[in-house]
Amino acid sequence: MNTHSTIELRDLRIEADIGTYGPDDTVPDHHWLDLTLVIRPEQVLIDADGMDRVFDYDPLVVEIDRLARDGHYETQERLMTRIVQACAAYPDVLALEIGLRKTPVRQGSGSLGVRVAVDGPTLDRWRSVPAPSRPDRCAPG
Repeated sequence: MNTHSTIELRDLRIEADIGTYGPDDTVPDHHWLDLTLVIRPEQVLIDADGMDRVFDYDPLVVEIDRLARDGHYETQERLMTRIVQACAAYPDVLALEIGLRKTPVRQGSGSLGVRVAVDGPTLDRWRSVPAPSRPDRCAPG
């Protein structure tokens, strides 16, 4: 078995304006983010205690908050895409899995979400495209 390491962010409530709803539609009151980042084991199994030895996820969380509040999104998928782009800016992120869900779906119950796993080669392709011209859609693997 290969050694691998992850950073797991679970159930992060984000303030986002997502979707378009009619007068009789159930409007979600919460959006929840799950994010798993694959990083090198050397950033978890460290030889001394120090922030310079680990992946500092705080700036990424700040960027996720900024993206979530950046305006109206028609779809959860668009916000997820922008978060993946933000993760791709960190060379220490080797792969990731992201899920975004909203609740309630109907009459005060249920959640509905979208999840995607992005492998290393796909992240590398995103890294090779300058940020201003990055496509809205991921190119197929």
